[in-house]
Amino acid sequence: MRIVFMGTPDFAVPCLKALIDDGNEIPAVFTQPDKPKGRGYAMTPPPVKVCALEHDIPVFQPNTLRDGEALGIMSELEPDMIVVVAYGKILPKEILELPRLGCVNVHASLLPEYRGAAPIQWAVLDGKKKTGVTAMLMDVGLDTGDMLMKAELEIGENETADELHDRLSELGAELIVQTVHSAQEGKLVREKQDDSRSTYASMLTKEMSVIDFSRPASEVHNKVRGLNSWPGASAVFGGKRIKIHRTLVRSEKGEPGQVLSLEPLVVACGEGSVELKEVQPEGKKRMSAAAFVNGLHCSSPEGLRFE
Repeated sequence: MRIVFMGTPDFAVPCLKALIDDGNEIPAVFTQPDKPKGRGYAMTPPPVKVCALEHDIPVFQPNTLRDGEALGIMSELEPDMIVVVAYGKILPKEILELPRLGCVNVHASLLPEYRGAAPIQWAVLDGKKKTGVTAMLMDVGLDTGDMLMKAELEIGENETADELHDRLSELGAELIVQTVHSAQEGKLVREKQDDSRSTYASMLTKEMSVIDFSRPASEVHNKVRGLNSWPGASAVFGGKRIKIHRTLVRSEKGEPGQVLSLEPLVVACGEGSVELKEVQPEGKKRMSAAAFVNGLHCSSPEGLRFE
């Protein structure tokens, strides 16, 4: 099949690779413009661009899709389908209506749950036990189009959003190939979304980082997992900000924020407690909780607390 691919971040790369490996013709890839990154603010291409160039696929990086230029390019390409995976821009109606088999989006949730920008993180933040990916026929709404195919997976109780992201990206790659095959065979069945069951996954913000140890241990744990690796969960210890990268839920009780033990490093919550496994003190590298405790030179947890 002749497919124009539109995507930008790491999440989209396995889908592009899978479509190439499946023997589809990819006449062009559309992705976001290069952006400055790192301390030197060097202009850095999106991961999808890197992948496309490795396979000698022409890349287009328009600043807008609404001036008619992108539409003109796509019209000349005459794609059977446009596949969109985390592209990062809203497609105008004219582009949505261009390919004969429509624009198909791979979204990282089981729609209609978690429409929006951060479905993977919110599934973890909310303590969901399962999630998945949905292939949907795009319309002018935000993740509101008819669903075509779905695939599910279980979320591990200690799995981080970053780890789940990687597994879902691979699952999405399998799903888009299945969707393309079904489209070729004329077997796709459209299912309307039940808007009454929809939820919205808003963008994450740095303000979400602060841990409230008065909340139940399960919520604290989910926050640490869900905000990993950005923006990260953090608390104050000894007057300094410390990032908390990994935790486990435990049952010990105490005053919220109170350090209950040093080996292992356990902190009381409103209900239960959490064991800190990996932390990052302000201005230092990520380290094990054991290494952090060694640096405290304390023999007892008495008087120690996280705010």
